[in-house]
Amino acid sequence: MTTTNRRVLVTGGGTFLGDNIAAALLAEGAEVTLLVRPGAEDKLGGLAQHVRWATADVWNPASLRGRARGHSSVIHTVGSLIEDTTQGLNHHYLNFVSARNVANMCISDGVPHMVFISGVAAPWTSRAYIRAKREAEVYIGRVGLQASIVRAPLTYVRGRPRPFFFRLMTLLGSVPPLSWLLFGRIAPMPVDLFARGVARLTLERKRSKIIYHAPDLRKRNTRAERRAQARPPARDSRTARRIDLPEEETPFGWTPPEGRENG
Repeated sequence: MTTTNRRVLVTGGGTFLGDNIAAALLAEGAEVTLLVRPGAEDKLGGLAQHVRWATADVWNPASLRGRARGHSSVIHTVGSLIEDTTQGLNHHYLNFVSARNVANMCISDGVPHMVFISGVAAPWTSRAYIRAKREAEVYIGRVGLQASIVRAPLTYVRGRPRPFFFRLMTLLGSVPPLSWLLFGRIAPMPVDLFARGVARLTLERKRSKIIYHAPDLRKRNTRAERRAQARPPARDSRTARRIDLPEEETPFGWTPPEGRENG
């Protein structure tokens, strides 16, 4: 079952994860607004014809005012696995501050539900990154939002070359009994399954819990969707634009264009 109001705001427009989630929401019949960093509007490509979009900087609270008004949910995808301390871009700033600002936007604009793309603790993710994500999770819960926390694994595009190590982790995460244990949560996941799972979770009327992991998202895909073979990118303009970076190293969203600001 889905909510009556199917308007969803997605941060990180023009990025790998933001665009894939927006495309999945469109496929589910949702009305989508993408939040795009100023100057990055051209990265939306054909997706811009099927969504509303607005410019805002998630590190600048003033630019977020009113952007979420009238939406039933906000999905926050912005963050980064990579920090640059020489520019003041540490994990706390990149992953906590942006989430805090978006949570505050939800409160001020009257949006009841926030989906936060957090991160799952795995041997290949830094402790500082996970710490910042957990601090953001606590903050979102503390301000009184209905929160859906998605502890995301790395994502990849099916059929694209990947390092052997991550291909092995994906295999181990799909074979019982390892898939029933930790591997099922941390194994890299096809981005189409991830995005579709997040979209369907967001649109559910009733949610049974707060924290979701990769197996929860897989269950929201049909058996046929889970077994789908890699296909060439669809030409339909609803298909999210993909950026040409190795997916295991792709940040979830944008980073501030000129170092640290409005922290």
